[in-house]
Amino acid sequence: MPIINDIFSFINSSRISKIDRFRNHPGEVQNEQFRMLINKAKDTVYGKQYDFSSIRSVDAFRERVPVQDYEAFMPHVIRLRQGEKGLLWPGEIKWFAKSSGTTSSKSKFIPISKEALNDCHYQGGRDTLLIYNELRPDNKMLTGKTLTLGGSNQINNFSNDSVYGDLSAILIENMPFWTNFVRTPGREVALLDEWEKKLRLITETTVKENVTAFAGVPSWFLVLLKNVLDFTGKKNLLEVWPNLELFIHGGVSFVPYRQQYYDLIPSKEMNYLETYNASEGFFAIQDDFSSSAMLLMLDYGVFYEFMPLSELGKDHPKTLLIDEVKTDEDYAMIISTNGGLWRYMIGDTIRFESKTPHKIIITGRTKHFINAFGEEVMIENAEKALETACKETGAVIKEYTAAPVYMSAESKGRHQWLIEFEAEPKSPEHFMELLDATLKEVNSDYEAKRYKDMTLIMPDLVTARKGLFFDWLKKKKKLGGQNKVPRLANNREYMDDLLELNH
Repeated sequence: MPIINDIFSFINSSRISKIDRFRNHPGEVQNEQFRMLINKAKDTVYGKQYDFSSIRSVDAFRERVPVQDYEAFMPHVIRLRQGEKGLLWPGEIKWFAKSSGTTSSKSKFIPISKEALNDCHYQGGRDTLLIYNELRPDNKMLTGKTLTLGGSNQINNFSNDSVYGDLSAILIENMPFWTNFVRTPGREVALLDEWEKKLRLITETTVKENVTAFAGVPSWFLVLLKNVLDFTGKKNLLEVWPNLELFIHGGVSFVPYRQQYYDLIPSKEMNYLETYNASEGFFAIQDDFSSSAMLLMLDYGVFYEFMPLSELGKDHPKTLLIDEVKTDEDYAMIISTNGGLWRYMIGDTIRFESKTPHKIIITGRTKHFINAFGEEVMIENAEKALETACKETGAVIKEYTAAPVYMSAESKGRHQWLIEFEAEPKSPEHFMELLDATLKEVNSDYEAKRYKDMTLIMPDLVTARKGLFFDWLKKKKKLGGQNKVPRLANNREYMDDLLELNH
């Protein structure tokens, strides 16, 4: 083990004990987080509105404070960005993370308090390194630099000159100066707003560095890494960065991109570690290479509730606490945070793979699914089906989206898949047969609707031209950073827009 790892482990030994505590006593730790949040915010405008000072139990909190999504939350954000203090959280909020979790025309601006920045987001980053150091004590990651791919900041037009940008850019902007010695590119390049210029400069500067790790969103990193190979003329990334050993990834599922990374980095020594880090908070870290499930981090100033999907849309939805959840059931995640989010429905659906410790996988979005015919196809179903079809046919997917084709007087309903292939299947028909068969295996509702073609008929495949999704995001001015292609939609808004460009 390098001496630097020994030092790192010694400094963080007490943190390991705290992680072990919430692994073994999740309810106790979460109750402490709840008490801290309520007490801290009791004198805020929001705390007085719901009389936080008189709340003595989680049940009273759930009865008194409504579950809200961003639309309900937005009036508070506007007031915060106009400079109002002590509204949702004590003090002034100067930073807002512009969320790119959706490609709709509306942007979300998530308040980032000092506590959220330091006790949640940065603590998540520190714990990720700590967990990796525990998993690979002989790693040499800290002997080189981590290549990060972030977004940009802009000054908004509100009176207090509050700053907004991608979460990754906010983190970079607020990092202490010494982090420049362990990360690349430099801050000036990392925060460039123009994606294509940033791509060129990152490539030119980082190929000269000893890069030992990557951190970012898999889809956009692929664009950068292929650009690096084109620039250097190398066959794989180990010829550029021979000491590369870790990719810390999140933001989108790694499943569609896994094989491409294996091809770009042909080494069994390369490690991949998933994190669940959203604009609203840092929530989970993969702590076992043998499983893709992530450990839910329970002491970051976030209090969790979990809503059964059957409760979605109800005026007073039932939620469960950490000690009440079950494995193998999907829940919408509800959070109250040290950034001033109260019973906020983040929009992600998760499933517990284990309890004590509580480990989760992200199964989809509350709004990104296909249920036009009662089939309830979630992103997890789609990823499994695509993985099987690719494995059996040798296909490699770059990007995809899917949407319903509605019933008409002449035809039954079906799903339409628009896929941009890195390597196309020899038989598109066989590819779709495998996808369809796997969806039936993993989703009984889909299987029932496909039975004898009574409700749904065989899904369609439309092969996208090269660069279609990139051009679509460019058209919407959403290149780079944490911007994502919507995988599933319950309407044809995205699909029809993309098909218009597919020529």
